[in-house]
Amino acid sequence: MTCVLLGGIRQGDIRHDVSGGDITATPILDWGHDDVARLYEDIAEGVIQSAQEFLVSAHRSVAANIRPVYGLDDRQPVSVTLSRGRGSCSQRLAIVEALARRRGIATRVHGLVLRGEFWYPRFRRLHAVIPKSVLLAWPEFLVDGRWQDISEIVSPAVVSALEPFTNTGEETLFDAIGRAPISWGKSISCDCLDFSEFGQTMSTPIRILVDPVFRNWSASG
Repeated sequence: MTCVLLGGIRQGDIRHDVSGGDITATPILDWGHDDVARLYEDIAEGVIQSAQEFLVSAHRSVAANIRPVYGLDDRQPVSVTLSRGRGSCSQRLAIVEALARRRGIATRVHGLVLRGEFWYPRFRRLHAVIPKSVLLAWPEFLVDGRWQDISEIVSPAVVSALEPFTNTGEETLFDAIGRAPISWGKSISCDCLDFSEFGQTMSTPIRILVDPVFRNWSASG
């Protein structure tokens, strides 16, 4: 299967670990909230779907209905993201994870530590406020008895005319996984993180100051 390889990531730049997986709600993955329940019902529609079919539908629904913005609060509850109708890649991924847990699909996350330069193309004049390392929660789902990451599940089986992911323009990381699986590199070390305790990518004072602006700033410009 063809992969989108995200450039600029060297050996040792990414480290990860995983928990054992869970289906319970958390302060972030608040799948018991009415807004999450309504979205779940819209996706399920009483049709019996396989776990993978449900997750593909969930990803497509979020991509179509939740506008991509540069939100910085990685602890934001899924219900808040839904009520606002917009969210960052991490916030949109959390919606898919919450919907999966509501359906009884166990989830867990890799904690990916990426170099801040990965986001330079989107913030050409703000390099000074981008941390050297940025933490990204990359969810996995227990499907057919095997842990599979989000891009492995929702990407098409066959990829043709593959265009590189540039992290610019309208396509975000969340959207890119809908057209091709993503490889984060072969050599990685481990460090356990669970999304419910996912830390901030910027220090609290800076995040509080700039998040009201960033969360309304569309990723498409």
